[in-house]
Amino acid sequence: MEYIYEYGLFFAKTLTFLVAIVIIIAMIAGAANKPKSKEGSLQVDDLSAKLKQLKDDFLANTLDKKALKALKKEQKKAAKSDSGDAEQGRLYVIDFVGSMDAHEVESLREEVTAILTLADKQKDKVLVRLESGGGVVHGYGLAASQLARLKAAQIPLTIAIDKVAASGGYMMACVADEIIAAPFAIVGSIGVVAQIPNFNKVLKKNDIDLELITAGQYKRTLTLFGENTDEGREKFRQEIEQTHQLFKHFVSEHRPELDLGTVATGEHWFAIDAKEKGLVDRITTSDDELLALSKERQAYKVSYKKKQGLADKVAHSLSLVVEKAGLKIWSKGQRLRP
Repeated sequence: MEYIYEYGLFFAKTLTFLVAIVIIIAMIAGAANKPKSKEGSLQVDDLSAKLKQLKDDFLANTLDKKALKALKKEQKKAAKSDSGDAEQGRLYVIDFVGSMDAHEVESLREEVTAILTLADKQKDKVLVRLESGGGVVHGYGLAASQLARLKAAQIPLTIAIDKVAASGGYMMACVADEIIAAPFAIVGSIGVVAQIPNFNKVLKKNDIDLELITAGQYKRTLTLFGENTDEGREKFRQEIEQTHQLFKHFVSEHRPELDLGTVATGEHWFAIDAKEKGLVDRITTSDDELLALSKERQAYKVSYKKKQGLADKVAHSLSLVVEKAGLKIWSKGQRLRP
């Protein structure tokens, strides 16, 4: 009897787990099938106020009462004398953390549009804190074009790289009037890569036929399951080379002083070395740049938040897990050695 009881309990737990999985899958599928709303909201944070609050909190915990009272009196006096000054310029800060498919460009285009409705090219400036290892060509091409809208409007643009701006990330960065980077940020990778597995031998081994019907000689050059040809491979190489040429042309348009023969090899460098090659203009962090610029301008962070459904949230969580796993694998091979 005890065996039957334990088996029944195990069966109940297993069944409960399976039912829960089915319900979750059904919820995700249902959310995915619902009409997607692209509506979102623009959020503006006063970074100058946050920096001031940080400073005030620090002083409140380090100065004695007498010194703190004298400081506040001096600040009030300074505030009154500044009240009649001309309107202060603005610094608009955008954060762009790009994924492989560059879907973040949907928010970027809204942020850029919002800034363009208000920015004054004589007084204002834009700082983009960029982090991306690149991804799909069309996605990052559009992201770079969004930043180019600021250049076209003659709004001074600085790109700050604290960690990485490689491949498509550097395609975006090169649009800026000035590129700054932390010393060990990864920069460059002006190259193109594409790879696909081929399972044709596996299919043949298991006597599985594949019918691939196309119209157009090069509609499909390389396939996952069909038998690839030398002609198809050569055409695919030509397409990759053409994309690389377009990439190099885009970079040279925005940074004509670069020696493309040296920097457009697909290699990446730490910023301290990239500066010597002209890929970076100054070595500093976005934090120091923000502190310096906020002394002469009112700083605002501009961000556009899209509404996310359940399917989007699950997909985003899974993508973060995959990206973190990939970063861990990469970092094991790149860790500093004595």
